[in-house]
Amino acid sequence: MQRRRDPVERAEERSGDGSTDLYDVSTWEPRSIPDLFAYTLYKAVRYGFRAIVLLVAIAITLSLLVSPAALVLEDPFIAIFFALSVVPAGLLAAYIWYADITTSEPLRLLVVTFLLAILFATFAAVVNSVTRPIFGAGFVGSLLFFYLIVGPIEETVKLLAVQVFAYRSTSFNAVIDGAVYGAVAGLGFAAIENAIYIGRVVGEAEPEASVFFTAGGIATVRALAGPGHVIYSAIAGYYLGLAKFNRDYAGPIVLKGLLVAAFVHGTYNVTVGIVPGILTEFFPIGFGLAFVSYVVLYDLAIGYYLYRKIDRYRRTYQTVTSDVDDDSQPELTEFEPPQR
Repeated sequence: MQRRRDPVERAEERSGDGSTDLYDVSTWEPRSIPDLFAYTLYKAVRYGFRAIVLLVAIAITLSLLVSPAALVLEDPFIAIFFALSVVPAGLLAAYIWYADITTSEPLRLLVVTFLLAILFATFAAVVNSVTRPIFGAGFVGSLLFFYLIVGPIEETVKLLAVQVFAYRSTSFNAVIDGAVYGAVAGLGFAAIENAIYIGRVVGEAEPEASVFFTAGGIATVRALAGPGHVIYSAIAGYYLGLAKFNRDYAGPIVLKGLLVAAFVHGTYNVTVGIVPGILTEFFPIGFGLAFVSYVVLYDLAIGYYLYRKIDRYRRTYQTVTSDVDDDSQPELTEFEPPQR
């Protein structure tokens, strides 16, 4: 994208002379001591703030993982349940990665996005814990909590895990890349959330309770919840990718993606505690089967929405690129800094 220029600079360029010093008139670069001080201070504050946020996230993450880590050290067998709980989400993220018909995303960016999602998930955990008592324990309170806090906050932090690094890379060069990185962010979020839940349930279990059945039960529940995180953040990520290539409407596009993801996320949280009980009233099935059936059907319904978007992109890409070689770079949006 071409840099916007002041009328003075444009007129001076048209004159063809180029000898006029436009410093502090219409152009600027650090020359004087105050310039250098301001430039250095800005850089220090900018990168220092990022470093502080990262260190705080790491500190919170480590504190949340103390209990799961202690359980694994005491009984390494529990680590298997941690791993198994993210298998369905991992397979779904792998499918979305495979569905990217353009180019394979660098492993470095995928790993960093995964790790950032783990770190940023801790901010959501803190916000959820602090705000939960505000809404009370009733149905209306839970409804507001899930739709106003849990859905928006969790989907926002997952999208930030994509935006702060992968989104700024030149490798993020297609709309569908947003879905890929969003899915990986959802996988990272699900991984730490599952570890925390499993660690908490096993740690609070009665001493005489079987670790195998306790860990296996909660791991199964978390394995069912994991794919939802991948689907929701892949949807928001798809719109983030769409925003990168539509500069004039980038903000509304990103917001739409977040609203859709937050709504389906909140709806899952609200209904998953209600619908299985209703199903047992109308069908001769136990609560466990009703719960599993509802979660699977819900994920399939929302997953189909995501699938249709990815499939349409794939089919359109195959149609329009059959005889076209496009090596152009996307325009920058206000969500990313200029590449240097």
